Amino acid sequence: MTSTITQALTKEEFLKLPETKPAREYINGDIVQKPMPKGKHSRLQLRLCNSINQIAEPPQIAYAFPELRCSFGMRSIVPDIAVFLWSRIPFDADGEVPNDFLLLPDWIIEILSPEQSSNRVIDKILYCLQNGAKLGWLIDPADRSILVFRPELQPLLLRGSDRPSVLEDINLELTVAQIFAWLKMTSN
Repeated sequence: MTSTITQALTKEEFLKLPETKPAREYINGDIVQKPMPKGKHSRLQLRLCNSINQIAEPPQIAYAFPELRCSFGMRSIVPDIAVFLWSRIPFDADGEVPNDFLLLPDWIIEILSPEQSSNRVIDKILYCLQNGAKLGWLIDPADRSILVFRPELQPLLLRGSDRPSVLEDINLELTVAQIFAWLKMTSN
């Protein structure tokens, strides 16, 4: 179960605390422990990151980071997958990826765990969209569905042969069924 710890800490004080596994998030003054990822979650997370990066990294369009802390506004969150457009990745002076991302992702992907509150996860996605993110996905392995969020539009609940939208210029052609088929690790 996800636990909330109420401490009188600022976001800056929170960021000075040591990291934990699973990660903790800072949401409007509350510290929330994420659930430990399990098999289905890990499999979907890895395959999605790899699929996005295989297409978007070579032409330097975008990059998908798993479990990357993103601190902005009144929050410090750790999305299951944070996708950044290449032009927004804050490379350091050596051209390397920095440790600290003090900005929100362009595309936030969350994979619902059985013990997570869907409303709490949706709140995280909506906060990102309200602050400038372009896209959000909530993947529900139990329901075999993906809820797609875009700024100022109704969410779309997708299943089966539906194709969830992706960031512009990322030529990722996946159906919801193809994404969930990754859970079967047999060769065909």
